[in-house]
Amino acid sequence: MRRSHQEVAQSVRRALDAYLRAVGPRALNWYVDQEGDWQELDKQGWEVIQDKLHESGGGIVRLRERPDAVSRYLFEYRGRRLEGSKEGLISGVAFWLPTEYLEKHGPDRLRELALELGNELPFNSGHAGLAFHFLHTPPEFQQLALRHPGMDVLRLGLVTEELGTRVRGAYWLTFLGQPVLSELGGVAGLRARLSSPDITVQEMEGARAVITLGTWPEAGDTEQGHNLPLYRELARVLEPWLYQAPPTQDGVADADLRRWERRFLD
Repeated sequence: MRRSHQEVAQSVRRALDAYLRAVGPRALNWYVDQEGDWQELDKQGWEVIQDKLHESGGGIVRLRERPDAVSRYLFEYRGRRLEGSKEGLISGVAFWLPTEYLEKHGPDRLRELALELGNELPFNSGHAGLAFHFLHTPPEFQQLALRHPGMDVLRLGLVTEELGTRVRGAYWLTFLGQPVLSELGGVAGLRARLSSPDITVQEMEGARAVITLGTWPEAGDTEQGHNLPLYRELARVLEPWLYQAPPTQDGVADADLRRWERRFLD
């Protein structure tokens, strides 16, 4: 969301309420305090979080199921003050669910929830799909990310520093707002660029849309020849607006990162 915290705070609170209605009030039990330590999310903790999500607050909110292992449920929000900021700075929010939720409730329910959250948020872009999640990066991570191109690699802090109004990539659900959707010719223009019958484009209020690739989110497996053609088709359409991480200070881009960013294009 290329908007300051003050503009999106109320929307983020409504979206968090919708997320908690879907996953249950005990899905999130811990939060990060101002010192960076995990604290129990009791009544006092919720007061701290509500204060941070108030229009006069902002900053970082991180909630999770448990602090000592990989959590099934997480919420993360980065609220920014954009006045006079660099072009790429944004406010962003992420909602995490376990694959067990998808298996239990099915993809239609997951899509409904993603749309409910998206309707609450004044997004420029967004997405939903499968993602890697771990406490510590395994040594084989880069190989896994390239082998399974449908798996996202999300670092919300980095995304909110640089994304701006660009699009991160092609995902099972890809949400498009302004200015990208208008530059694509609106919903009609977007539909005209996508030929597969397994890709659907649904119009949303506020000159926005969501693109759905197939019935279920897929990880893909390049070693088995599962190259996710629907994802590749959408990525080609979105290529002029796709985000690429800037080169490092020495001017050299990480080769594996660039390969991953272009995994549906090359």
